[in-house]
Amino acid sequence: MSDRPLLVFDFDGVIVDGMNEYWWSASAACAQLTGSQPPSSSEGVPAAFRALRPWIHHGWEMVLMAALLQERDGRLQRLGVKAFVEAYADHCSQALQARGWTAPQLQQALEQVRQDAVASHRGDWLARHQPFPGVPERLRSLADDGVDWAVLTTKGRRFTAELLDGFDLHPSLLFGHEDGTKPEVLLRLKSQRPLRGFVEDRRPTLETVLATPGLEAVPCFLADWGYLRPVDRDGLPQGIALLGLSRLASPLAEWP
Repeated sequence: MSDRPLLVFDFDGVIVDGMNEYWWSASAACAQLTGSQPPSSSEGVPAAFRALRPWIHHGWEMVLMAALLQERDGRLQRLGVKAFVEAYADHCSQALQARGWTAPQLQQALEQVRQDAVASHRGDWLARHQPFPGVPERLRSLADDGVDWAVLTTKGRRFTAELLDGFDLHPSLLFGHEDGTKPEVLLRLKSQRPLRGFVEDRRPTLETVLATPGLEAVPCFLADWGYLRPVDRDGLPQGIALLGLSRLASPLAEWP
């Protein structure tokens, strides 16, 4: 067990912008489930999918959004994104029930698409992801601050490892959705070594972390460059600090 402090990072929306891959893989998984035409490699990301991304927490939700966006005169088209996200969880549940789908089924379809893409066209799959400017360089320099860094994501561990390796990034630890919820993993880590903080672009996740007994004192940072909802920056509660790319690049002693 190391006594070096550990700084924990979310992956999607913090280290990597994978919007093109999200849409391509989600659409391909949806096509397999429905027997429809898979997306072309040049197909652009719909503006509505980009707008929905800040509410998406798990990969299976992306597949469901792809299905809803491809419906003609469906619920999402009738309501519009703004009204849909006001009851996002309810709409997702109803859409699953209407199709007879389950979240694990959609997650498995998504991961199979990614597995096939990595096996057959790894270069193309990697190219659909772009690291956020300056983030890889900062991760590599964290050792100069005397800390190790880890990745904690709801993405599958295998695919995250592929991407990290492709960007020549090598965290001390890597946790995917297979390892449990983010609060569960953080609690395990906290029992093993000092936690310098958790960097995440999903405000509700940070609020859940701070509300978890045993994690109240973990410094939480909201990544300003990630997939944020319009109101996420407003009125941040005590314990969550907004972190921009310029502050990320500064020494840890200067962080909020």
